[in-house]
This record gives sequence, structure tokens and C-alpha cells, in this order.
Amino acid sequence: MPPSSATRAPLDVSAASLMLLLTFAWGFTHVATKLAAADVSYVLQSGIRQAIALACLLGWAQWRHIPLFARDGTWWAGLVSGLLFAGEMFFIYVGLEYTGASRMVVFIYFAPVLTAVGVHLFVPGERLNRWQWLGVLASFAGILVAFGEGFFAAPAVLFGDICGVLAAIMWAATTLVVRATRLTHATATKVLFYQLAVSAVLLIPASLAMGEAGIVRLSALAIASLLYQGAVVSFATYLVWFWLLTRYLAGRLSVFSFLTPLFGVACGVLVLGEPLRPAFVFAGLLVAIGIVLVNRRPQKPRQ
Repeated sequence: MPPSSATRAPLDVSAASLMLLLTFAWGFTHVATKLAAADVSYVLQSGIRQAIALACLLGWAQWRHIPLFARDGTWWAGLVSGLLFAGEMFFIYVGLEYTGASRMVVFIYFAPVLTAVGVHLFVPGERLNRWQWLGVLASFAGILVAFGEGFFAAPAVLFGDICGVLAAIMWAATTLVVRATRLTHATATKVLFYQLAVSAVLLIPASLAMGEAGIVRLSALAIASLLYQGAVVSFATYLVWFWLLTRYLAGRLSVFSFLTPLFGVACGVLVLGEPLRPAFVFAGLLVAIGIVLVNRRPQKPRQ
């Protein structure tokens, strides 16, 4: 049985190393999408990604005897969370066609800050302290700086940036639905099942309705990218993340999430050759600082 919150351990070297790997994998995701874009269109990539992850999850649940279809009163909340998750993925992949991978990851990771504000407003007993509000302001300032920096780029970049912010809003809303409904008592596997199943069903037809080119060429690079996005990112890294949450203090783990936008920016610049202006670096740092402060918990007084 997983340890209770009172007995969860502080981070050790193994947990810190796993978090570094996870945040790097999450940061590299949009770069992988860009690398395969010439062979597989963006929204279709997203749908295939969810379908691969769903197949992996169903196999995992079968192996571990995790019930996914038992009636537990989570159907409607699961459907809503799945629709919001599908919307998040849609805006991410549409936006990636117009803006850089390094820019997209910064806008998306405004979501943890929006989630903190939403929890403060809608979840009883959850209130932000002054340091966390400072984090909200820092991240919001970072987003404004990033938007301002985007005015120096092509007009289409701003459209992609807006898609990134909309995706962040969808991500935050998904988290709030999970926290404020019966899904909070469901297993992580079942919550992920709802999100993957609904998005896989919706995103592939959405790609067809948009008239995307689809699969132009099934190259080795495209196959590797899709497997990475589906089997590694959407399935394996989420399982590792949920396992870490059952063993270690959640607040300490969450602070590592500030590395994801930093890794994403670095990978976009180094792998894709995307431009890196000083103002955008400053914006990314503000968002990262905001994530750290929002995840900061007040120290308990010593007895």
C-alpha cells in the first residue's frame, strides 16, 4: 500500500534523477513533434499519440488487473476531463504549426499557475499564501513579456502563442475537474484512461475535418517521434510521475516542473535552431520562478 502523505519521503538522489529525466522528456516533446511535421501533420500526430498511449494503458491495466470500466460515478466528470484534455492537445498541436517549440512550452507551462489560482477559488481549504501569489504575478508577467517579444516576430507566431495560452487554460481546467469531482478518488490510471480515450476518438477525426495532409511519408523519424510522444511521454512518463507521487512529497516533486520550460527552450534552440532573444529568455525565467513559488508550501512551525 502506498505511504500516506504523512509518511512520504523527502527527495533522494533516485527521485531527483527521475524528475530530471521526466522534465527533459516533457520539454523535448514539442521538438519531437516539429521533427515529424514534414511527414505527419500536426493534429493527426496528436491523435495518433493518444491512440498509442491508450493502447499501452489498456495493456498495463490488464496486466496489473486495474479496473477501468467499473461503475464508480466518475463517468460524466471523466468525459468532461477528456474533452478538456482533447482541447488542450488540439490547441498545442495547432499552435505548433505557427510558433516555435521553445515558445509553446513556455506558454503551456503557465498552466500550473492558473491551476493554483483555480484551486484557490473553487476548492475549499486550498488557499494561496503571499509567496504563491508572488509566483502567480511573476508567471503572468513572464507571459506578458513573451507576448510582447512575439510582436517582433511574424504575425502568425502570435496566433500560435495564443493557442499555447488556450492550451494552458484547458490544462488548468482539466486539473480542476479532477480535483473538484469524484475523479479525485479514482485511480490515476482511470483518470488517464478517460483523457486518452476521449482525445484519441476526437483528434483523428478533427484532423480529417481540418483537411490536413495526414501521413505524407511514414519515415523512420516520424515513427520514432510518434512512439516517443505516445509510448514514452503520454504513457510511461505519466506512470512514473504518478508512482513518484505515491512515494515522495508532492510539493518537492512539483518544484521540478520549472525545469520543463527551460529544457523545452534549450531543446528548441539547440535541435531546431529556433531564435533565442534576451526578452524571451527573461520571460521563460519569470514563468519558471512563478512555478517554483506557486509550489512553495509554508514551513510548519517546530514543536
